[in-house]
Amino acid sequence: MSYVEVPGAQVPIRMWTDPAGVEDVAMQQLRNVATLPWIKGLAVMPDVHYGKGATVGSVIAMRGAVCPAAVGVDIGCGMSAVKTSLTANDLPGDLSRFRSKIEQAIPVGRGMHDAPVDLGRLHGFPTAGWEDFWARFGGVAEAVRFRQERATKQMGSLGSGNHFIEFCLDDDGAVWLMLHSGSRNIGKELAEFHMGQAQKLPHNQGLVDRDLAVFIADTPQMAAYRNDLFWAQEYAKYNRAVMMALFQDVVRKEFKKARPVFEPVISCHHNYVAEERYEGMDLLVTRKGAIRAGSGEFGIIPGSMGTGSYIVKGLGNAASFQSASHGAGRKMSRNAAKKRFSTRDLMEQTRGVECRKDSGVIDEIPGAYKPIEKVMEQQRDLVEVVAHLKQVVCVKG
Repeated sequence: MSYVEVPGAQVPIRMWTDPAGVEDVAMQQLRNVATLPWIKGLAVMPDVHYGKGATVGSVIAMRGAVCPAAVGVDIGCGMSAVKTSLTANDLPGDLSRFRSKIEQAIPVGRGMHDAPVDLGRLHGFPTAGWEDFWARFGGVAEAVRFRQERATKQMGSLGSGNHFIEFCLDDDGAVWLMLHSGSRNIGKELAEFHMGQAQKLPHNQGLVDRDLAVFIADTPQMAAYRNDLFWAQEYAKYNRAVMMALFQDVVRKEFKKARPVFEPVISCHHNYVAEERYEGMDLLVTRKGAIRAGSGEFGIIPGSMGTGSYIVKGLGNAASFQSASHGAGRKMSRNAAKKRFSTRDLMEQTRGVECRKDSGVIDEIPGAYKPIEKVMEQQRDLVEVVAHLKQVVCVKG
């Protein structure tokens, strides 16, 4: 489908989904965002749903301003994927040992490494800029600098919630590695600090929703936030890169006889801010639950832990600010999913996938998410499909 434009808004609200199917609270959030004085456009992805301040699945283009709550607390959250030379024929019948090896190599949940990962032991890991990156930590908000030790030990760890590591097969039987994570606790603390700072500023006192508090250009608060935001986005990118290197090491050891080879890694943020230019204006584009889909750019759009995912190429649609959805999107809250589904439902919906099937991950059950196929159908003018993947192993935080 092409987009539907919501009438009566201050700026165009372009929706790649049927507005009638969007929950009322999410529609109100979209209208609230459209009232901001700095807003220049709002694109709504087919996986849109209610979030803090702004909906998940929205692209907010502002001139001279940025809203930290619209970025969210997991700054730089995103995906990485890589195709391998392995095929379905290389896989053993029982993948439980392999899943255990992944979980041993990469801490999940709130876990962290006992000591910072030694990059020297990671096969071919690019370390250029690593020392400069950590030196810049001294310039982030003083309130979180004491977290550096934790941040170094969490580098290369998964986190919890909807974060995952997957071992997948495409429709031709080729094996792919894929993972989803962000900036861990350090990104969360930086986000929460700056959200609190923004809410104190005089220009934010008359907003319809205090969570829409913004920083504006050419102020010390904006400069401080941009510094910390871009550092956290880089942390998230490095975090995925370290995890992918650890994941590849596990694959090399477990499939030694097959001598696996890996293609270049595809990586994309889906909770972040970028400086981009549209219609002659320099804008700050916030993608909250959306990926950049510039012409020919690779992206990753995952489904839930029992369905499938897609590797895509962007079509560069300017109406969406060159964006696409970041996944299937939730259709019910975590609490609602826990009340509605049982472990038996989880086992049924993840049949054929080596993964956790206990009560601790019921909130991530496939039934709590929108159908990924429908989401993909609604954004045919935003991306083209390169590969369809189906997981055979899924490690959840």
